[in-house]
Amino acid sequence: MRVLSVILLLLLLAPALRAGQGKVHYGKAAYYSKSLEGRRTASGEVYSPRKKTAAHPFLPLGTMVKVTNLGNGRSVVVRINDRMARGGCIIDLSRAAAEEIRALRAGIVRVKVEVLEKKKGKR
Repeated sequence: MRVLSVILLLLLLAPALRAGQGKVHYGKAAYYSKSLEGRRTASGEVYSPRKKTAAHPFLPLGTMVKVTNLGNGRSVVVRINDRMARGGCIIDLSRAAAEEIRALRAGIVRVKVEVLEKKKGKR
């Protein structure tokens, strides 16, 4: 009976596990320069510093992630809508998102990035 329960639980969790939900990354975050306002992102939408969006090197466009500033514990949920070079940071935040986690003054902060909802499609 116990084995059957475990198998049933695994079958129920399989779609979420395959989608990458719950995946956690640690690293540094920066935020977009004000000069990028109005430019097109990799998703085709126009960048607005007032929206809670971000750039990531490989998560599919449209993926929702929770970004937590490890210095103060503040979090924000953002949608990945752009690409970035793989450099010293793991994510670039919009100004609104950086403001919410109080990262504007520092410019670059240590963060935890948790995948909440991973979209299939453009990488």
